[in-house]
Amino acid sequence: MQISAGYKSKYRALDLARILLMHGDLAPRLTIQTILQASGYAVDAAATPAEALAKLDEGEYDLVLSDGEGGSDAAGHNLLAYARVKDYRPATAFITAGHTKPKGGYQPAVSEVSIYTENLAGLLGEVAELIGVRASRRHRPLRVAV
Repeated sequence: MQISAGYKSKYRALDLARILLMHGDLAPRLTIQTILQASGYAVDAAATPAEALAKLDEGEYDLVLSDGEGGSDAAGHNLLAYARVKDYRPATAFITAGHTKPKGGYQPAVSEVSIYTENLAGLLGEVAELIGVRASRRHRPLRVAV
């Protein structure tokens, strides 16, 4: 089945926001990507931090989600730190695919979103909230000096 160019442009106009998802494990990455796309978000997925960094340099995103448990935690932190210094200021969050908690009671400076099937409405609510906070932070009116 082929999609006409006109249909693609109409579909893209319906996207709520652009999300970059980096997760090292294929099954959670595809699951999260599918859930977000079915909910109206445009999602670019990356399997490695290097691939995600390249995507950050190519386009703008409203939200950057990074795997908080796979591979190298430092790579996930570095990806989110790089995203936060972009001029367009995307929202950032770690994403986990289970009920895990950070080791040693460490609380990251960025949001953390957990995914498990019992809480899909919670996931979508958290994603919408992160994007909303980002939008309000980005478009905050300037204060008048007194």
